[in-house]
Amino acid sequence: MPLLDVKNLSVDFVNGSQVTHAVKNISFSIEKGETLAVVGESGSGKSVTALSVLQLLAYPVAKHPSGSIRFREQELMGAGDAVLRTIRGNKIAMIFQEPMTSLNPLHTIEKQIAEALFLHKKMQPDAARKRVIELLELVGLTKLTQRLGAYPHELSGGQRQRVMIAMALANEPDLLIADEPTTAVDVTVQAQILKLLLELQQKMGMAIMLITHDLSIVRKMANRVAVMYHGDIVELSETKSLFANPQHDYTKMLLAAQPHGNPLPFDANAAPILKADDLKVHFPIKTGIFRRTTDYVRAVDGINVAIRPGQTVGVVGESGSGKTTLGLALLRLLQSQGLVQFNGKSLNDMSDKEIRPLRRDMQIVFQDPYGSLSPRLSVAQIIEEGLLVHFPQMNAAERDAKVVAGLREVGLAPETRHRYPHEFSGGQRQRIAIARAMVLNPKFVILDEPTSALDMSVQAQIVDLLRKLQRDHNLAYMFISHDLRVVKAMSHDVMVMRNGKVVESGPAAQVFEHPREDYTKALLAAALNIEVAHHAA
Repeated sequence: MPLLDVKNLSVDFVNGSQVTHAVKNISFSIEKGETLAVVGESGSGKSVTALSVLQLLAYPVAKHPSGSIRFREQELMGAGDAVLRTIRGNKIAMIFQEPMTSLNPLHTIEKQIAEALFLHKKMQPDAARKRVIELLELVGLTKLTQRLGAYPHELSGGQRQRVMIAMALANEPDLLIADEPTTAVDVTVQAQILKLLLELQQKMGMAIMLITHDLSIVRKMANRVAVMYHGDIVELSETKSLFANPQHDYTKMLLAAQPHGNPLPFDANAAPILKADDLKVHFPIKTGIFRRTTDYVRAVDGINVAIRPGQTVGVVGESGSGKTTLGLALLRLLQSQGLVQFNGKSLNDMSDKEIRPLRRDMQIVFQDPYGSLSPRLSVAQIIEEGLLVHFPQMNAAERDAKVVAGLREVGLAPETRHRYPHEFSGGQRQRIAIARAMVLNPKFVILDEPTSALDMSVQAQIVDLLRKLQRDHNLAYMFISHDLRVVKAMSHDVMVMRNGKVVESGPAAQVFEHPREDYTKALLAAALNIEVAHHAA
């Protein structure tokens, strides 16, 4: 018998009289020690299927009109809480897509990882702490073993994702459901995590249900692939045969889609829209009973940057290298030292009130769309918020027209504007976040991992969209990403960051084709290895 056997599973979401058929009568199985990849675009039903396995969907909004989910021949569909508690986090564990919203902001990293050990293994505190340290080392977070009292907001996106993986592996589960486990991590860590998951799978005989939009990972990791489209499994076959001879038109489209093209030309002699000299952001490290400052975390340590209208500067580096902190400091969302000028005006001595009129011209798209979109506001309210602040003279009809145009521009249907963020997939939420920034017609936009939550075909669409917006409005971008393929397609110049410093910078072609620093070479090699895995198998 298979380890997991799903038959005729359907999921409906009910909102008053409106019913959305998210998953339609699908069947699949996973054998012990096997990896089944579930691929498809945002909204295809991948995550809903995974959440159904653990019975984690919110009832009565979500309903199962049909289906059976058997784990080790035990029926999970409709099983009681007592049964599910023995399974969740113990026999079946899950790595969620958005670590910032999946980790409890009020609990330390140690407490969150140890929770499953206390609950299922009944471990004593000393033994649990030892196991927590082992797990952190296992997922490459050796530095965090000295910071067990850290909270999620004190970690980078990639570090939070690895904490999630440590939590999932705590009890050595029989089945690991990994929902986009490497979207928030850079290429070097991605390579480490994939290698780690393969090693753990071989060592523990663990089965993996891998949900991803990155087909290069699928080729490297999966034994079989299920391709989902609009709630249906349209193709299910061995990995090699799927890549060599895809049957369904949708599968062929997925395999062909990837970011392409080159950045648009810009005026290199124009005055910079944004300029920073010797920018520093140092966070104090406080120790002892009196919490005295004994040292500093030098998150950004003396960086110079100039970005001109129509130019894209790519910022790459591993998690925790200071990329996002640099972006927040440039927008004066974090306190910093050093000169920051926007459109010729120094921001250093401006009060919040004085900076506010400039905010419409400088926007940011955050890395974690679920965390940055208010769950209490509809999409229309989220997108029009900036219009209310910066264009108070607009009437409701004019604002609604701008919201509709903004949604169309990022490829979302205007009628979705009355829905709430939790009703969208991760990729759709990211497009809402882009629409919110672009609706104000800014001059400078920081894009913090804007494509990390998106599937390949949508990544290509978003890159084309960002280029179009840049061409139409002569926009300046700072493009922060760990996906070097997207950076290459978007950026005129690239800055490589490590430990708060720029270790290499220059024209994108020069950095990609003739890197000088060993660290840059290592980053490119990690990205290239994943590409090689994509083409070689």
